[in-house]
Amino acid sequence: MFQTPTRAGLALALAILVVSSTAAQNKFIYKAPTPADWAALAKLPDFSGVWEVGFGPPAGGARAGGARPGGAPAAAPGGARGDAAGRGAGAAAPGGGRGRGGGPQLTPAAEARRKELQTKAGNVQDSPAANCLPPGMPGIMGQPYPMEFLLTPGKVTIVIEAYQQVRHIYTDGRPLPDDPDLKFHGTSIGRWDGDTLVVDTVGFSPLTELTRYVSFSPKARIVERFRLTDPDTMSIETTITDPDVLAAPTVSTRSLRRHRNWTTAEYICEENNRNSVDSSGKASIDLTLPGKK
Repeated sequence: MFQTPTRAGLALALAILVVSSTAAQNKFIYKAPTPADWAALAKLPDFSGVWEVGFGPPAGGARAGGARPGGAPAAAPGGARGDAAGRGAGAAAPGGGRGRGGGPQLTPAAEARRKELQTKAGNVQDSPAANCLPPGMPGIMGQPYPMEFLLTPGKVTIVIEAYQQVRHIYTDGRPLPDDPDLKFHGTSIGRWDGDTLVVDTVGFSPLTELTRYVSFSPKARIVERFRLTDPDTMSIETTITDPDVLAAPTVSTRSLRRHRNWTTAEYICEENNRNSVDSSGKASIDLTLPGKK
């Protein structure tokens, strides 16, 4: 005889569904690497160490510990905040730089939405970064701060000084998730194509902007190709596709230079607010070094 489910029964059924869904997403469980795994890793290109967008300081400008090239502080003591902090020399726009053909080509709907939001904002130049939110992918890869690559069996980890962000690129054979959690960096799955690391990333937070006032849609996908062009230079080609937002793929290429005597510094964005917005909405940043006023 049919019985109406109780609330407890419905709750249990829902819990089972959630656990089953989570288990399906996490079917790749970490396993201790074997000696063969480490041996295979040693045959891959050497991406290890600390890298910087562009070619770093002029000759003689060394960076030891947390000191920036040329003597300037790393991210300002405590971590400078906002767009000015994250968009210095060598920084890229949130979308990863200007694409081939002059920048992101938006769909008519996305362009209309961008103009609507821009009009509502008026002269205000504030942005999510002013509240210490990181730019997310792919903008975080173009910040003018060092990043460290760590290769272990089944994973490439990128420790980014800016905002103390960490990217995990899984190379253990798992597929892209069908229903990814939405995150600033998305979910990244990598594979080796000869000497090139090819990375697919999906699932971006609504707070991540492709360009100012334009967020990714659920269909967005970023493909990166990392390869060494000489022992201490890395090329990263980034292709962004999003049929709901972009009228055509956006492709950009940047170079990273390895600094073998560098380490990454601590970056605490909330500790030191150097950004401000005046009554007219104009943004500015205080670049005065502590103790120099």
